[in-house]
Amino acid sequence: MSFSLAGMLRTHRDRRADHPAAICGDRTLTYAQLDRRSSRLAHALLAAGVQPQDRVATLHRNGLELFELMFGASKVNAVTLAINWRLSAREVAHILADSDARVLLCGPELVDQLRPHLDELPRLRTVVVTGDAGGFPAYEDWLAGCDESDPDVPAQPGDVAVQFYTSGTTGLPKGAMITNANLGSLVPEVCRLWEFDEDSVNLVAMPLFHIGGSGWALNSFQAGGTAVLLADVSAEAILDAAVEHRFTNAFMVPVVIQMVIEDPRLAQCDLSGLRCVVYGASPISPQLLERALNALRCRFVQAYGLTETTGAITMLSAQDHELARTRAALLRSCGRPFPWVELRIVDPETGGDCAPGEVGEIWTRSPQTMAGYWRNPEATAKTVDAAGWLRTGDAACLDADGYVYIRDRINDMIITGGENVYPAEVEAVLAGHPAVAEAAVFGVPDERWGESVTAAIVPADGASATAAELIAFSRDRLAHFKCPKAVELVDELPRNPSGKVLRRELRAAHQAQQTRAD
Repeated sequence: MSFSLAGMLRTHRDRRADHPAAICGDRTLTYAQLDRRSSRLAHALLAAGVQPQDRVATLHRNGLELFELMFGASKVNAVTLAINWRLSAREVAHILADSDARVLLCGPELVDQLRPHLDELPRLRTVVVTGDAGGFPAYEDWLAGCDESDPDVPAQPGDVAVQFYTSGTTGLPKGAMITNANLGSLVPEVCRLWEFDEDSVNLVAMPLFHIGGSGWALNSFQAGGTAVLLADVSAEAILDAAVEHRFTNAFMVPVVIQMVIEDPRLAQCDLSGLRCVVYGASPISPQLLERALNALRCRFVQAYGLTETTGAITMLSAQDHELARTRAALLRSCGRPFPWVELRIVDPETGGDCAPGEVGEIWTRSPQTMAGYWRNPEATAKTVDAAGWLRTGDAACLDADGYVYIRDRINDMIITGGENVYPAEVEAVLAGHPAVAEAAVFGVPDERWGESVTAAIVPADGASATAAELIAFSRDRLAHFKCPKAVELVDELPRNPSGKVLRRELRAAHQAQQTRAD
């Protein structure tokens, strides 16, 4: 039987109808209730003219409505497209236009910033708003009176289930298409590896517009357990959930782990039911990991992957973490590939495989590899070759036992607090300021966020602007997490003979300056 999101829900609707499927705040949905509400939503989509493989979008903070839409869309073989609500209105409008989204479920606090752009989106026929609708159809009114029967529109393994937009080195977002088969090759397998069962209570703290949020939540539904969804991530919310719901499983990025273990309330929380914490999405220091292991006293698993690989492709298991007590270097590894995942370290110059210990680019091939980028065959061909090997852009090496050690990134992507930032996008915005002749953006180590965004600016002749002015200028045009936290004025940018800016030299100069300051 082929995998689908709707099929996952149907299984537990029949087996565990009254078991809590999802909790968010003071709302709880059993599997039967989630099934009925998602069926009503499915019929609302049909009434709105949604056809199989049409895109239906969300611009909404975490809430149970997103689960209702995810399963409802699957029941009519539509594609769920969750948009990062932290993006600027221009960025959101671009994604809605590019995806040809037919329906948008929007949070009440987000709809007004998008309103001026709606005339640019003729394919977007229906905008539904939760809470105060502000002149748009209200979500509960939209569902009212809709049939609760499952429309059960057939879907194929190769049909797209979800689409995530991820920025590229050009700064233009690309829609990574994740199919039913992609999800089916991963979720049932890692569900067991990560200690999920029918008794699991799964903390879903990451935003659902991330594969680390919605993909992680699927483990709960696959196992028939309960997902505890946080509207916003904070140490306070996580510790409250630990006390109230006694979650057994959690995924956290390093910055969230740090927030939790530094919260003084942790000492009063009973975490004895916590089985397993999976972490990843950005670098973690060995020191922070050691502190977390001692503070949370549960099994830890590291996962490495990309949106384009449907999430995790390697795992540093709980047993590996134990082995690291006598082999400390293992804690710097992201583990070994899953048995069904092929992984190579490729020399970018020769295209051949690197020997153990030699650094090259991670290439991977597996049933998890995306179907491609939506309507972007050129970008797809640059990322996935004709033989199915996906170039990750991450530089790493293998040891003799097959453990992967990430060293750097082949491209210049910055990961800050689990969010991906591409320098070209930020540079293009800064270059629009009249006081800027040239801009180069790079990441520097940050104890809290993993990396922070820093800009080196060559001022235009006769012009001047303060760092605060340039940061404010970027914040008017980009999501705040993409904006520089620091701006440095320089006479010129370092370049190689072909003219490429050497961000690595900028990074090194910045770190040397910081060392002298310390």
